[in-house]
Amino acid sequence: MLVNLVNLNLCSMSIMVEKDLFEYLKERVYPDLVMSTNPISRWDCYSPVKQHRIELKCRKTHYDELIVEKAKFAALLDKAIDNFDVPMYINSTPKGVYRWNLFFQNPHWFKKYLPKTTDFSNTNKITKEIAMLPVFGAEVL
Repeated sequence: MLVNLVNLNLCSMSIMVEKDLFEYLKERVYPDLVMSTNPISRWDCYSPVKQHRIELKCRKTHYDELIVEKAKFAALLDKAIDNFDVPMYINSTPKGVYRWNLFFQNPHWFKKYLPKTTDFSNTNKITKEIAMLPVFGAEVL
């Protein structure tokens, strides 16, 4: 069943899974959006028209700053540069959908002990190198 995402009110409802975020973006921002065909790709989707190489994240809680992992940041940047694309990092939270053009970010990297994956049944933790991207610096979609 296809959800009517045009009428989605992000102030009272959040996009909880990447599939829904993908559909939201395809309906509102990128009509040409296609998913990566590689399940272990360092990017999730691509807009051939806008040449945006995109990483998607869905957050259950809204924070004024959102995490980006250095390894994912670097891999997305490298892939975008190799293909003359624009690397975009898009997060959904209960308060909205936020987009950063990674070419214009100058993150302050630091290490933090965090869950290995976002799969909450996996409680293993590792040290990750991360940065915080302020929501006020993002484009609201």
